Amino acid sequence: MARYSLDELARTAVRALERAGASPAMATATAAALVAADARGLHSHGVSRIPQYAAHLRNGRADGTAVPRVIVRRASVALVDAGCGLAFPACSLAVATAVELARASGAAFVGVTNSHHFGAAAWHLEAIASAGCVGLAFSNSPAAMPPAGGRTPLFGTNPIAAVFPRPDARPLLIDLSLSEVARGKLMIAAKEGRPIPLGWALDRDGEPTTDAAKGLEGSMLPAGGVKGAMLALVVELLVTSLTGAALGFEASSFFVDEGNRPRLGQAFIAIDANALAGRDVYDERVARLIDAMLADEGVRLPGERRDGLAAKAAEDGVELPAALAAQLNALAS
Repeated sequence: MARYSLDELARTAVRALERAGASPAMATATAAALVAADARGLHSHGVSRIPQYAAHLRNGRADGTAVPRVIVRRASVALVDAGCGLAFPACSLAVATAVELARASGAAFVGVTNSHHFGAAAWHLEAIASAGCVGLAFSNSPAAMPPAGGRTPLFGTNPIAAVFPRPDARPLLIDLSLSEVARGKLMIAAKEGRPIPLGWALDRDGEPTTDAAKGLEGSMLPAGGVKGAMLALVVELLVTSLTGAALGFEASSFFVDEGNRPRLGQAFIAIDANALAGRDVYDERVARLIDAMLADEGVRLPGERRDGLAAKAAEDGVELPAALAAQLNALAS
């Protein structure tokens, strides 16, 4: 294992992305999100993605020179074109636009089109919570799950995240993919040669497997069976039909170096916590529910453990597998 301080890891990540063709702004935004994921223990969405991103930049699957721009703007909706670059600068612009519109009109929906993998969904919502808004984030991804009753992967793992600000505490953050686990966990297991539990994935013949590589070649199982597949359908339509982004089955897998530009879609909703019943009522209702939850011994608030890991990582840094550290250093040098 190799240990990095968060600043050192961010500098290494920026250099690796810039050498692969990302602009300084794109590299910096991407590195910040990935390092934050590692700090929170979300290693499947951390710097382990950099070799993949670097390959996509070099092979033209992502445009490192892209500058996102708002192409549609109305009273409470907007559309951001990511220009087929890495997703993070476009999502940052979308979030900032959503907050601005929500402050003016009470709520806003901002979509992103022609995008790429957007990492840990909750990362994008921190800024929404800091602005005193409730936030939701959605994205599709390359096909990994079949629809209910089907065998052919059509939907991605299609993550959903939500954030609820609190006046004297960290915001309540909920983040989940609609597959049984995030597909990035299979990616890491395959790289490390580890088996996966039954119930995570099927092989290409539709049979249950404990082989992570075969699971990546096959399909993910939806969380909650039919209900998870239906929610994945909702997200797929929400981020594509309104934005013009590619459907999951139209995008080449993230886990191959060669392929098309994914042109994925994201969507962010911001709701001013003061807009309806008022902020005092909002704060009381959130606090009342959280108190009731915590009265039951063993309940842990979502995001609480991640916050603890992030605080520890800020002091101690993070450890990476030696092979990944060597790969990052080679990309950055």
